[in-house]
Amino acid sequence: MKVSTITLGCKVNQYESQAMLNQLVQGGFSVCNKDESADVILLNSCTVTSTSDHKVKQTLRRSRREHPNAVIVLTGCMPQAFPEMAEDLTDADIVLGNSNRASLLPHILQYLSTRQRIIDIVPHKSNAKFEQMSVENFFERTRAFIKIQDGCNRFCSFCIIPYSRGRVRSKPLEDLKAEVIQLSKNGYKEIVLTGINLSEYGEDLNLHLCDAVETVCEITGIERVRLGSLEPEQLNEDVIMRLAKQTKLCPQFHLSLQSGCDDTLIRMKRHYTTDEYRTIVDNLRKAFSNVAITTDIMVGFPGETEKEFLQSLAFAEEIAFAKVHVFSYSQRPGTKSCDAPDQISKNIKEERSKRMTAVTSKTQKIFLMSQCGTTQNVLAEREIEPNIYEGYTDNYTLVHFHSDKNVCGQIITVTIIKINGNTCIGIIKN
Repeated sequence: MKVSTITLGCKVNQYESQAMLNQLVQGGFSVCNKDESADVILLNSCTVTSTSDHKVKQTLRRSRREHPNAVIVLTGCMPQAFPEMAEDLTDADIVLGNSNRASLLPHILQYLSTRQRIIDIVPHKSNAKFEQMSVENFFERTRAFIKIQDGCNRFCSFCIIPYSRGRVRSKPLEDLKAEVIQLSKNGYKEIVLTGINLSEYGEDLNLHLCDAVETVCEITGIERVRLGSLEPEQLNEDVIMRLAKQTKLCPQFHLSLQSGCDDTLIRMKRHYTTDEYRTIVDNLRKAFSNVAITTDIMVGFPGETEKEFLQSLAFAEEIAFAKVHVFSYSQRPGTKSCDAPDQISKNIKEERSKRMTAVTSKTQKIFLMSQCGTTQNVLAEREIEPNIYEGYTDNYTLVHFHSDKNVCGQIITVTIIKINGNTCIGIIKN
């Protein structure tokens, strides 16, 4: 039987979708090609915003309409955080949460035998261990994502994730090493370490994120190691210097900011100030050559005045991010900020989003211009048109370049000669 996956949300979800797909392939199923009809559709959901829930519902309805006879499985963060809402989505034949993915294959086999709908959402336990899962191949990908951490203990006032993911759990180093060794044998050269709150890796194991980075960097065949999104407060000067000793670690850090105003950060229940964030960025730029600092910035958080927004805008311009994901605050039922006073109107949020995007687009262009004339190592990901390849540098700059031979999956040395929009154009260095 053919299995198709639909992944909504973050890189952790991408990893988990691959792990579940691998589980089903090992159980006798096969991967559905794009031109084939799926027998089983696995929808791995996100619930970070109300908009995410709406997208889950839309995707579920479309999947049922286009594949009326398929077995549809809904799993991921949405059913875990809102089990009653998920149970009402009757287009899903099987509904699972985040805590019992090991039951995926037996539940599918049970459904195929009985055709009776299955709802199995197991609450998170406070003392739960890291879920055992591994991936040997990432279908249609040239870099490998590995989830090394799950859960969050922070409880920011706008975030539902601690409820959908539970408390912090970390992947043991021996399991991480074994998985990366296998990925290296299968030809992967770049490993991306991901987590729900990656900075908290190891809190439950008396380890640190640096331990995971060092373990992966030691493995033969792995040429690049990249970190997913990080909460900034863990990156003190000693940690940064320890990370900088690893020559395989990519000089790109996605440090979640959310706001450049201290008063807003307090209401968000974030765990750093703008001064602390600025110091972290300065230390990273001192420790890593040609480093790219990227981030997320929220506008329109409850109570955000025009003065506070202008402070956030000025801070974003000062830090000069290489790339910013700008988004408007969205009320998330189940979080403290959902019912907070002084909610911001949609019109004001849209207007502030445009202003923030305009400023951060300028800093992105300045960063891209700084790459011109440099020679970079690019991991070629795909051929976008005949003899034109696309890939990313160590600092995650998107590059297009010409090659007369197929170089997908290879790391190619390229000199960047110009920019085209948000993409750098390079030529292979002879």
